[in-house]
Amino acid sequence: MAKRAKAKPKTANSETNSPGASLEKLAKEALNVAKTARRHRNNLKGDNFYGNKFASLRSDATVQLAALSRHSVDDTSDLAELIDTCFSPDTKPSDRLDAFRELSHSLRTKWVGTREAKPPGNELFPFALIAKANRGYLSTIAKQMNGCRREGWPDACAVMMRRLIEIAIIEAFEKKGIAAKIKDANDDYLQLTALIDRALNEPKFALSRNAKAALPKLKMVGHMSAHGRYFTAQPSDIDKLEPGLRVVVEEFLRHAELI
Repeated sequence: MAKRAKAKPKTANSETNSPGASLEKLAKEALNVAKTARRHRNNLKGDNFYGNKFASLRSDATVQLAALSRHSVDDTSDLAELIDTCFSPDTKPSDRLDAFRELSHSLRTKWVGTREAKPPGNELFPFALIAKANRGYLSTIAKQMNGCRREGWPDACAVMMRRLIEIAIIEAFEKKGIAAKIKDANDDYLQLTALIDRALNEPKFALSRNAKAALPKLKMVGHMSAHGRYFTAQPSDIDKLEPGLRVVVEEFLRHAELI
């Protein structure tokens, strides 16, 4: 009689594969790399072993933060600030240690139950790119926009897309120090149509040809979904806008120096 094969014991711990656990490990490694670089008098900004290693750790941490945020309804902006402190080459040693301890505490308490999941896919705009901005409000809007596209809610998706474009434009104007150009007499920001008109004619941006062509189309669908009484967006409408949205939002976020 053939012997029954013994079941292999389960040794993998799902917690150790979670984005939170990976983040803590990366932050600990960054702390050690910074200490060693300081001991050997190597600049973390320089083109040397420690500087390159530190930069690589920061990139990996950004990816893990994006995974953590993508699969959670909670705001990760506080974590993003701690990560920025941990992985900035300009951070003082004492501040880096304090940030690491606070990050570790948060990951082991508030975020302990967040496990790695399969990427949701079908994103209208890459969430990993938005996460680099370290702005919780941008991440929240992008998650809702991508989620609406995934669930087949094109009107809701178009409205959130409209909000994302509006905020990206405002961020860019603020960063350039010309926010007054997009405000009315009451010091309130203009509506999207006026924002786009000002952006298209702003010489400090020098928008690409593709961005200039995409902006009016993005505005129209977003406007009709938000205000059109009889208009109902279709999934195909959103699909056609995807390339233009990628170009427009990324350009303005780069002008805002958020990515």
